[in-house]
Amino acid sequence: MENIKLIVDSSSNMETNQAANLEVVPLTISFGRQDYIDNEQLNLKDFLTNMNSNRIAGKTTCPSIQTWLNALEGSEKAIIVTMTSGMSGTFSSALQAKAIYEEKHPDSQIVVVDSKSAGPELAIVIHGIEEMLQSEIRFVDLEEEIARFRMHTHLLFVLQSLHNLSLNGRVSPAVAKIAGLLKINLIGTASKEGKLEPLAKARGVKKAIREIIKYMEKDKYQGGEVIIDHCENEKDANTIKEKILANYPNAQVLIRPMHGLCSFYAEEGGIMVGFHE
Repeated sequence: MENIKLIVDSSSNMETNQAANLEVVPLTISFGRQDYIDNEQLNLKDFLTNMNSNRIAGKTTCPSIQTWLNALEGSEKAIIVTMTSGMSGTFSSALQAKAIYEEKHPDSQIVVVDSKSAGPELAIVIHGIEEMLQSEIRFVDLEEEIARFRMHTHLLFVLQSLHNLSLNGRVSPAVAKIAGLLKINLIGTASKEGKLEPLAKARGVKKAIREIIKYMEKDKYQGGEVIIDHCENEKDANTIKEKILANYPNAQVLIRPMHGLCSFYAEEGGIMVGFHE
């Protein structure tokens, strides 16, 4: 198939790859009276240090319409994959950019995909699209094929800290403090509606990892691609990888560090597992 640009936002924990015609558009994280652009120049260690000492609710800002337009510039055909519209205006701003770009460039064709997820599941979707582009599929059929592919991708996560969730009013400070003292981990998923949905609580990391494997099986995992993103927690990410490979030795399992946006939500110790069944 002809050259098609792929564009994804920074919640994917991916990096721009010009050789693959892939561009990552950054979101912005704000707390402690500072703005942090989630790109390759972000010093993650400083970011995490400042975040852990912060005591005021932070916020995230989606890419502007102009930022999307800049990424689209020069493209005749492009596919944009965004983080879930259930948590961010990123999908909406990308849709508006598509309309403006196609009006200015009537021969262009842009597809915008709401992943209904974040982190490694976005990367799984991008990898699926890359495989589709190697086939004989027509561009007009891609949107439907991507939707079919997404029916078989999933996201699970483990949170070891609820600090930011308490600051932003998602859980009470008392609950967050008790969870920290008792080493209670929150296991959750991205729902079909694109909301981050809690599934279970586990006391201790070992039990949390067992829960992740259990929920992967409930989601009909059968050895497909897995991407495990972690926030300063490669040890537990490797443990999950080992357990997956013990049951599915031929599975492709990749471990990556989280970037700024996912680190803001998952915090230190957090893990996100994206997979294709």
